[in-house]
Amino acid sequence: MAFAGRRDAPEPPDFGILKRLARDQLIYLLEQLPGKKDLFIEADLMSPLDRIANVSILKHEVDKLYKVESRPALSASDQFCFLVRPRVRTMRYIADIVNADKMSGRSRKYKIIFSPQKFYACEMVLEEEGVFGDVTCDEWSFYLLPLDEDIISMELPEFFRDYFLEGDHRWINSVARALQLLNSLYGPFGKAYGIGRCSKMSYELWRDLEEESEGDSQGRKPEIGNVFLMDRDTDYVTALCSQVVYEGLVDDTFRIKCGSVDFGPDVTSSDKSIKVLLNAQDKVFSQIRNEHFSSVFGFLSQKSRNLQAQYDRRRSMDIKQMKNFVSQELKGLKQEHRLLSLHIGACESIMKKKTKQDFQEMIKAEHSLLEGFDIRESTSFIEEHIDRQVSPIESLRLMCLLSITENGLIPKDYRSLKTQYLQASSYGPEHLLTFHNLKRIGLLTEQSAGETLTAVESKVSKLVTDRAAGKITDAFNSLARKSNFRAISKKLGLIPRVDGEYDLKMPRDMGYVFSGAYVPLSCKIIEQVLERRGWLGLEEVVRLLNGNEFSVSDSAVEDNPAWESQRVVLAVFLGGCTFSEIAALRFLGKERGCKFIFLTTAITNSARMMEAMIEAKA
Repeated sequence: MAFAGRRDAPEPPDFGILKRLARDQLIYLLEQLPGKKDLFIEADLMSPLDRIANVSILKHEVDKLYKVESRPALSASDQFCFLVRPRVRTMRYIADIVNADKMSGRSRKYKIIFSPQKFYACEMVLEEEGVFGDVTCDEWSFYLLPLDEDIISMELPEFFRDYFLEGDHRWINSVARALQLLNSLYGPFGKAYGIGRCSKMSYELWRDLEEESEGDSQGRKPEIGNVFLMDRDTDYVTALCSQVVYEGLVDDTFRIKCGSVDFGPDVTSSDKSIKVLLNAQDKVFSQIRNEHFSSVFGFLSQKSRNLQAQYDRRRSMDIKQMKNFVSQELKGLKQEHRLLSLHIGACESIMKKKTKQDFQEMIKAEHSLLEGFDIRESTSFIEEHIDRQVSPIESLRLMCLLSITENGLIPKDYRSLKTQYLQASSYGPEHLLTFHNLKRIGLLTEQSAGETLTAVESKVSKLVTDRAAGKITDAFNSLARKSNFRAISKKLGLIPRVDGEYDLKMPRDMGYVFSGAYVPLSCKIIEQVLERRGWLGLEEVVRLLNGNEFSVSDSAVEDNPAWESQRVVLAVFLGGCTFSEIAALRFLGKERGCKFIFLTTAITNSARMMEAMIEAKA
């Protein structure tokens, strides 16, 4: 897809059908266990369920609802239904309940509904525990949850750790089936691009599924014309940076979960917390979500004055006008006023918290790391951050950002920072495994003494024989996890050239999402590939990113450039997507007259990435 001149972006497809399909299938599965039953729901399925089904739907022939917990279930029902993720620990929980019933002579029916799919390992555990013959198993194909008109999440936060750290490929099948579903409803996709090993495997499995199913999307006018798949490890830097667009800051500060956020008393100015749905339906939020935080207060102040002016109009109204105002406008104004108050409260709370954390100093250090200047000074800032024990997660994040931007830490710095971190009283030696995990995944690495990866590769390539090629390739698979950020940044121009002051209110490029200091690598790659309609001319960048790129077109679809779908791009992030990346691509879409739809395994940020690397305490 070559970018057209600027024009209005097309409307996104209607993703409401995804909710309806998921809801109808769940009702059908519950009906497969006829009669009254108790339903046990895994905790992290509660929020996604809340977005697609109300309590009356969940109560469909259901007597009582329980949360899957470690304590034994106390229930008098003759039928148990478990709605769960395919996890070994949950299978042991269910097996304990079944075996306890057997011991006490209690007879019940048991049904397990796996979401989004069943894994062989789960069946093996049930068999080992001696209960496989006592339960019936089914799958709820709940792959896709629309969070907003342009964001779809698979709600699989564990995908990042499972695939990129543990090398577990099980979720790739879920990604392929999610793509198959979207292609059947909104395709066929005319062009598919991607980069990363996981993306390539997901794409290939999806195409295999398409061939097996002989889907009926061919010949239909598509609503999505292009799909771009990207692995999270293609760009760790963007996910590690502090977010400064409003939606990103809200996520970093309050944690947006399944498209909604809990604002506490410090935001609501009351003794209660309020759960707020953050999407395009919120008239206030929709106008500030993609804005740099420095612009938000001014906008909210002006909005408040405009709202007050609309209220003040009542004074000059006659009785008829007042009736119309009350019946048609007042309710909407009150709702807008409530939302305005909440977002002003959120901004004030963010400001207080960031002031305590020396946010400006942290941003300054991050910008220095991104640009490659004052590295010693930034390292000293990180050491001070560790010493003050501000936040164990933040300290890890800063170390990882230093490592990736510098292609690994020099051994002296690596040992020093690691020792300081582990000796900090509130952090502790239990993080030894965390450092091991960060090293394995390529987030926090140590340079070989006196040599960069490129230098080592150069020497080995001169010495290697065909006989040793296999072993050398395996050895470099682990070495290749190191970053080439500085070289990639230079090739793609990720650090904007500053001529005067960068105008954050009227940004000129995607770099505004990081205060004009850095254009997100992931978004720049997508922009360049779509502009070139492939990877031609980006060979050096691909080499630095360790390859696994692809570009495949469906000529039957691509030959219809008049279709609006050619300006709709499905951006698929495997391992998580940040709100900064979403804001950047929304900006690019407006500039280029196209529409980006986001499919992600989960919404992520730097804290979630770091937490995924920490070993859970037994």
